[in-house]
Amino acid sequence: MIHKTGFRFYLADWGPFIIFGLLFLLAPLFLSEFRLNLIGKFLTFAIVAIGLDLIWGYGGMLSLGQGLFFGMGAYAMAMYLKLESGGGRLPDFMVWSGMKELPAFWQPFQSPYFALAMVIIAPTLVAAILGYFVFRSRIQGVYFSIITQALTLIVSVLLIGQQPYTGGTNGITNLSTIFGYSLANQETQTALYLVTVIILGLVYLFARSFTRSRFGRLLVAVRDDEARVRFLGYDPAVLKTITFALSAAIAGIGGALFVPQVGIISPSSLEVLPSIMMVVWVAVGGRGTLVGAVVGALLVNTGQSLFSEQFPDIWQYFLGALFIGVVLLFPQGIIGGLRLAVDKFKLLRMKQTYQPAVSGQLQQSVD
Repeated sequence: MIHKTGFRFYLADWGPFIIFGLLFLLAPLFLSEFRLNLIGKFLTFAIVAIGLDLIWGYGGMLSLGQGLFFGMGAYAMAMYLKLESGGGRLPDFMVWSGMKELPAFWQPFQSPYFALAMVIIAPTLVAAILGYFVFRSRIQGVYFSIITQALTLIVSVLLIGQQPYTGGTNGITNLSTIFGYSLANQETQTALYLVTVIILGLVYLFARSFTRSRFGRLLVAVRDDEARVRFLGYDPAVLKTITFALSAAIAGIGGALFVPQVGIISPSSLEVLPSIMMVVWVAVGGRGTLVGAVVGALLVNTGQSLFSEQFPDIWQYFLGALFIGVVLLFPQGIIGGLRLAVDKFKLLRMKQTYQPAVSGQLQQSVD
């Protein structure tokens, strides 16, 4: 009986990870090139959603600026890809702007190792600095959300205004190779898809381990009662800053994987709307449930893609109806709602199991 119970617990705990992992790894065998590329893009969004779930679902910090960190990772990767694709020539938008030589801050991005390092370091550093000053000042709630949203808006406007250095509104485009392999080759795209699946799995395992660690339990305690955690001798500002920086690094990784699969990154990816959509992904799937973040990102983006294909003129209404329906039927998100239903079912079974036994014991006592 103990063995059977342990197996059931193991299956419930790891079942979704194993099933989703196998489905995604086997997807190249039965999906078309277009669908595979589309799913690959959605999986990069799922990586970002996991990072957002860490700070919002477990830390109680609603960031409306994850698009900034996603964009920073994407731009770092795109800068390397643009230089590699140009074969030593100046990027086209710099030539059009009359520049004669590569700017100094672009030159290190000729190295793939530097670019990959900056994918993680740049967003982590910005988030750590911002988090330090914000959380030290005990800014939280809606004020924290507004600050992250404002920073995202500022950076997107800055990128648009610096046409000679960033490509302006168009962003960085015409990316043709990655590490010497052609991005137009389907084998390269399939490899990128599989790398994305593997990294998504690793990010999920890391986040799962993080939330179940002592640090993760402290983070949840900060979310529920920050004053009590401070009274116990811990510094909530440090806990929040570390988590915020980790979520930014995860978003940067998602952005770096997004660029070679889509072939473009522009300031529109850093604007306020994409950041709000990231919050919607987590809300729909269920915040505080890492699986929910992945499900939400895949469900919302798949729905958006299908609705826009079938109903190009009114697809926004269907997507809006999906959001409203999920919020009304599953206030805790899809995965959160399912877990609540399972818990209620288990409680009902326990009552049905133990109530007759208790009644029999009471009857024997009376007799």
